[in-house]
Amino acid sequence: MKILQKLGYYIFFILVIFLVILLFLSIGKDPQNITYGISFNTPYAKELGLDWKKAYIEILDDLGVRHLRLASHWTMVEPKKDNFNFSELDFQLLEAEKRDAKVVLAVGRRLPRWPECHVPEWADKLSWEEQKLEIKELISAVVNRYKENSSIIYWQVENEPFLTVFAKENCGDFDEEFLVEEIELVKKLDPTREILVTDSGNLGSWGGAYNQGDVFGTSLYIYFWNEEVGQFKSILPPSYYRMKKNLMYLLYGDKPSFIIELSVEPWLPQPIKDTPVDIQFERMDIKKFEEIINFAKRTPFDTQYLWGAEWWYWLKEKHGEERFWLKAKELYSENK
Repeated sequence: MKILQKLGYYIFFILVIFLVILLFLSIGKDPQNITYGISFNTPYAKELGLDWKKAYIEILDDLGVRHLRLASHWTMVEPKKDNFNFSELDFQLLEAEKRDAKVVLAVGRRLPRWPECHVPEWADKLSWEEQKLEIKELISAVVNRYKENSSIIYWQVENEPFLTVFAKENCGDFDEEFLVEEIELVKKLDPTREILVTDSGNLGSWGGAYNQGDVFGTSLYIYFWNEEVGQFKSILPPSYYRMKKNLMYLLYGDKPSFIIELSVEPWLPQPIKDTPVDIQFERMDIKKFEEIINFAKRTPFDTQYLWGAEWWYWLKEKHGEERFWLKAKELYSENK
């Protein structure tokens, strides 16, 4: 009985210490001012049937966005082997430069938006060893073309590479050694800029991504949906993100960190354009939009890139629904 009593004391003591550590890690002030950006994805805009150039210009000029994350999808940049097409990125970076906007440019095979890894048909049947050589050539072509562009502030290498939950089917097993090679390659090609590595805010440990990059970016999702349970909401509080950020600081030192993907669009198992609008609004309405923005304000990150601008524009142009667009416009007006 005494042994059980002692064991109970030990467990209680450990729990108290654990709770004290969590309390310590959660200490910090909310950011006074937040800089809002956007992730813009050309293939996604095309999937929605939008004039992607018009949508992009409206994001810059009507919303007033001056912080962008753009992606050099392999399928977009090299649709045929050694036949590079930089027209989309040329346009986006030129327009960003005209407006003195700041750009995070993502390079690699796994970049934002489903299906995670964007591999052109000609490369899909190559072995992984063969693909790695092609990916290095792709990265070299992109970095060499744009490293003199003054609008680019960071290179993002891959997207949430340590998050394997959703990626295995389309990306295979995670090759951390190759991620290191990619980062080293980008640094060699452009030693003037820092490297951003990202991870999931909900499911990622952050350790690998935070340690590998010069800059860290997290995603933040609050509302999810799947066939088994329908829509569900994350139970993680804002302090969870502060605790993780402070823990990374203790383990790896201080680094610029921000929300690279704050999701304010519906979570759907099929393309948005194939989903009735009323179902979309069940998953993401204007109240949830505001709730997510207010939640993120209580995290420690003073720079936040929103995820969903193509959807807001699609609603405005195709369905006459402007509430999301106008609400976002209010946010970006605060940055001026």
